[in-house]
Amino acid sequence: MSEKSEKTPVAEVETTGHRWDGIEELNTPLPRWWLWTFYATIFWGLVYVVAYPAVPFKESSSKGFLGWSTRANLAKELKHQTKKYAHLDQILITTDLGKLLNDRELVQYALARGSSVFISHCSQCHGAGAGGAFGYPNLLDDDWLWGGSIENIAYTINHGIRNTTDPDSQISEMPAFDQTLKHDEIVTLAQYVISLAKLENAGEKTPENELFLENCSGCHSENATGDETLGAPDLTDAIWLYGSDIVSVKKTISSGRYGVMPAWGQRLSPADLRSVSVYVHGLGGGE
Repeated sequence: MSEKSEKTPVAEVETTGHRWDGIEELNTPLPRWWLWTFYATIFWGLVYVVAYPAVPFKESSSKGFLGWSTRANLAKELKHQTKKYAHLDQILITTDLGKLLNDRELVQYALARGSSVFISHCSQCHGAGAGGAFGYPNLLDDDWLWGGSIENIAYTINHGIRNTTDPDSQISEMPAFDQTLKHDEIVTLAQYVISLAKLENAGEKTPENELFLENCSGCHSENATGDETLGAPDLTDAIWLYGSDIVSVKKTISSGRYGVMPAWGQRLSPADLRSVSVYVHGLGGGE
C-alpha cells in the first residue's frame, strides 16, 4: 500500500494513496455549491445565536439583539384576545344565568372558553373527560350532590365544598359511626345500603331498615334518595363516589367521608367562572 498521493492513469484524479484489494481511494474534492451551502449554515447558526435567546447562563440566558421572547409574544396575544372578546365577557358576566343558556352565540363562546378553564383547573381531579375518579365526582351523569342546575353548579364552583377559605362554602359531613355502632351493626348497615342500589329492600320494615332509619335517614331521607340541600347522596342510584364493595361501604360508614373542593371564585375571573359553569352544565348531566 503506497503512502504517497499519485494520479491514476485512467481518471487522472489525485488519490489519497490508499489501496485495498486493488481498489484505490480517489481524493475527489467536494462540490463548491455544497461547500458554500455548508459555510452558509455555519454563518446562519452564528447569527441566530446572537439574534435570539440561545446561550444558557446559570440563572438566565442570552437575550438576543432582536429582543424576541416567547413570553412577551404570549402576553401580547393574550392582551389582543382579551380586547377582542371583551364585549362578550361583559355580557357573559352581567347576563342572568338562567337566561344565559338561551343565547346561542354566548353559549358557544362560554363552552369554548369553559373547556380551556376546565382542562387547566378541573381535569386534575375530575379527569380530562370529566368522568371523575375515586373520591372525585363524575360530571357526565345526572347525579348531583348539591344540585345540577346552572345556578347550583355556578355556586358550587364559586364557593367550593367543605373548604376553610370561603365562609359560603357548601358544608356537609358524613359522620363516623365507629363510636356509635357495633361492628356487626356496621356490617349489616353496609349490606343493606349496597342492596338499596339494586332497588332491594328500600322502605321495607326490616331490622336493617330500622337501623337505617335510626342512623341515616336524617340526611339521606327515609327512602334513601338523598337530599341536595345537605349534599347527601342518593343511595338508590348505583352511583358510588368511594366504591360499592362491602369493604368500601363499611369504611365510609365507620370512618366517614369529608371530600374538599377549592373555592374557585378566589382564583378565577368572573368570566372564567361563568364559562366553566356553562361547560360543566353542558357536559350532559346538568339539570
